[in-house]
Amino acid sequence: MLKKKTDIEEWLVWFIWFVAIYFLLFLITGKGFGAEPSLTKDQKVVAMTILGEARGEGKAGMYAVACVLQQRSINRKLTPRQVCLQNRTVKGKKIHQFSCWNDGKESHSLKTPHGIYAKFLAMNLHRLQLSYVKNADHYCTLRTHNYWTRKSEPVKIIGNHKFFKLR
Repeated sequence: MLKKKTDIEEWLVWFIWFVAIYFLLFLITGKGFGAEPSLTKDQKVVAMTILGEARGEGKAGMYAVACVLQQRSINRKLTPRQVCLQNRTVKGKKIHQFSCWNDGKESHSLKTPHGIYAKFLAMNLHRLQLSYVKNADHYCTLRTHNYWTRKSEPVKIIGNHKFFKLR
């Protein structure tokens, strides 16, 4: 005669199935249920740029910088990674377009709340509403007065950054 399972036995069966599924997910992804999508190398560069340039400006400032990266990518027909790592020459010295790369090291963690948002933006760069910064393709801090800002009016100001549409 078959014996009816008790509640504890039934719970134990479900628990074993859960552990088995979790173990399989861990084997496949290396992270189990907590798996977050991995960034490509290109997306990591974009996320690090967003974080390095605007982590102190909150989500609005980070979103705005991400929009500029995407707009430049479109304008220059380059990948977002190429835009982030592009050089320029100042007084005969090559430096990066984005100052966060000038020290040559990645100094900000993508595991912080700002870093997690930067990763989200990097993974969704092509979905951003570029009109948020009126299709701006440049930005600088409010206290910066570069040669290229003298003849241009900012199209938007967010936090400590002013945004320009130069092309």
